[in-house]
Amino acid sequence: MLASISHASSSTRSRLALPVIRQFATASPSTVTPPKRRFEKLDDGLTFDDFVSGDVPSPTERVVLGNTKQPRLPSFLKHPIPTGASYSAIKKDLRGLGLHTVCEEAKCPNIGDCWGGGKGAATATIMLMGDTCTRGCRFCSVKTSKAPSPLDIHEPENTAEAISRWGLGYIVLTSVDRDDLVDGGAAHIASTISKIKQKAPSILVEALTPDFANKPVSTIQQVATSGLDVFAHNVETVERCTPFVRDRRAGFEQSLRVLEEAKKAATEAGKDLLTKTSIMLGVGEMEEEVHETLRRLRQSDVDVVTFGQYMRPTKRHMKVDRYVQPEEFAKWKEVAEGMGFLYVASGPLVRSSYKAGEFFIENVLKKRRAEAAERAAQFVATQGEASGTEAKA
Repeated sequence: MLASISHASSSTRSRLALPVIRQFATASPSTVTPPKRRFEKLDDGLTFDDFVSGDVPSPTERVVLGNTKQPRLPSFLKHPIPTGASYSAIKKDLRGLGLHTVCEEAKCPNIGDCWGGGKGAATATIMLMGDTCTRGCRFCSVKTSKAPSPLDIHEPENTAEAISRWGLGYIVLTSVDRDDLVDGGAAHIASTISKIKQKAPSILVEALTPDFANKPVSTIQQVATSGLDVFAHNVETVERCTPFVRDRRAGFEQSLRVLEEAKKAATEAGKDLLTKTSIMLGVGEMEEEVHETLRRLRQSDVDVVTFGQYMRPTKRHMKVDRYVQPEEFAKWKEVAEGMGFLYVASGPLVRSSYKAGEFFIENVLKKRRAEAAERAAQFVATQGEASGTEAKA
């Protein structure tokens, strides 16, 4: 009895120990190709002898690295990494006062040259109304949002303070577009200009403004008559390319109207104001379209124009159509000067805020104002002499 129980238990244990085999609908092992081992993969490629044989591979066999679909960056567009005491000092001032610059936001290639100058020569283009724009242009790397942060009420004062520290003769302000504001930020820009003039009356101020689309014309007039010396607004490209390069809310005709209204408002207010714009090359424009753009700018009484090469800030932005050679930039400078522009800056690394151009404009404005003061003094002297002659008579 016990023997049979023991035998049964042993039999049960042996049955429980047997593996359970399940059947799946898989391919037969004979039809599956085993993965290659590491040394087998290496055997499929080149050997050491291929590298020392001296045989030149055919064009079809040659390996090409990099992005071959885009034109290569020419040597004349390469620039050094910015460094130096002046660069560090300006950056410290800006961060300490909570200010932003288009130099950094737009990844300008000239930042090392502009910020690295000596005392009184270094300059930065301060970007007003924060670092976030309501527009989304395909060439621009500034951050975008439908509802940016509220304006910093201390920014006009802080901007004036930073500029007064640098001891410059010429400063450039720019700004993001703020379509969310009733006046597009015109009062904020005008206030900044007024405070700069209060702290440094002799400094010349250039403002690169938004287009104030769908805002009253009084917004343009407010900025143009705020004590500004150079009113800048960029058309950026030719009319045909505008919808593909700029935000759809930005129009070529609107930009021309902004420049016209600024000059008109300043003239009516008795102020000597220069108007300025900038054109990017290398975005798909045609030669005859550039000629037409220059003609229409002169028709709108624009005084200064700059030409620069479009450079793609990131892979998310519009591709470069072509890299324009320095000789072509020289040609456009000659063409624009022949059409009567007061000053033309044209070159691969030229930007709308361009230090060499600023020095020229500064000298032009100072010369104009000195001549105006001399004429006014002569007029007063003449009036005085006439009054004296009448009194004697």
